[in-house]
Amino acid sequence: MFKRLTLIAAALVCALAGSTAFAQAKDKVTLMLNWYTYSEHAPLYLGLERGYFADEGIDLDIQEGRGSGVTIQAVAAGTATFGYADIATMIKAASKGAPVIAVGVALQTSPMSVMGFADKNIRKPADIKGKTVAVTPGDSMSQVWPLFLKKTGLKESDFTTVSGDAQTKLNAVMTGKADLLLGYVMDQAIKLQDGAHKEVYPIRFADYGVNMVSSGIVVQKDYLKEHPDVVKRFLKAATRSLEEGAKDPKAAVDAMLKAKPKSGVEDTALVGMKATAKLYKGPDNPKDRPLCVGAKNMQETLTLLEQYGGLDKASAGKATDYYTNAYLP
Repeated sequence: MFKRLTLIAAALVCALAGSTAFAQAKDKVTLMLNWYTYSEHAPLYLGLERGYFADEGIDLDIQEGRGSGVTIQAVAAGTATFGYADIATMIKAASKGAPVIAVGVALQTSPMSVMGFADKNIRKPADIKGKTVAVTPGDSMSQVWPLFLKKTGLKESDFTTVSGDAQTKLNAVMTGKADLLLGYVMDQAIKLQDGAHKEVYPIRFADYGVNMVSSGIVVQKDYLKEHPDVVKRFLKAATRSLEEGAKDPKAAVDAMLKAKPKSGVEDTALVGMKATAKLYKGPDNPKDRPLCVGAKNMQETLTLLEQYGGLDKASAGKATDYYTNAYLP
């Protein structure tokens, strides 16, 4: 009897040790966002809350960012494992030697726009002349803004520019210090309308030929080479998170607000989340799962950057130099 109890106790100890080892075996991963938390990021918090990342052995820490440029620098330097950042901004950085690559693209239709209150009657690029535009240096929109200007025949001298962070931009437009701001249709446009209770009119970059892929998952090349299994497991959980967020946007928003109570108001965030989900599919891969980007879409993005974004065509290389779908589920 004593021997039997001893064997049972030993088995329990081994089981507990094994479960502890498994818990300790989870890979600690940092995901730095492109900006402060808002509705676009809600599915990632849903995945964190529901344990999708834990199911894949990932101990995920989501950190807020201060613009895609800053996020990409953090990934390149190894201070963030993954970045959720603007892919066009990443391409420009990678072309200059930053050791980063996109392993998934979330937003395959551009949400970028320059926007203001509808009562100012600024409806087309020519109406921007003589106005004041609020921008955030280093964020994804300020990186792509020069392409929009070149594509529409505008020059920096045609308008006044004021700089500030996300909240400063919103305040500038709401107080009349600026007429317009650079923002996403599912983020700043909704916040402006919600804050001022006035209709907002966005001039969409995509409507004027600047329809590039937008936010995606970026990783350092050395990390990808050394930890391919971690990348695959992370992307499996991220793909599942985006799919479930699109199916149940309210659950995604609730998870985000639970983790980050100051990230928005439920009704407004829900509108933003629904708008975000519509951008997951590209024109050349409508049946693919989230994060899987079409080759044509990426090539068009590279071409636009070469034509209007200051990317040197001779040294830019191929679109496939900047992304891969090989690690997606």
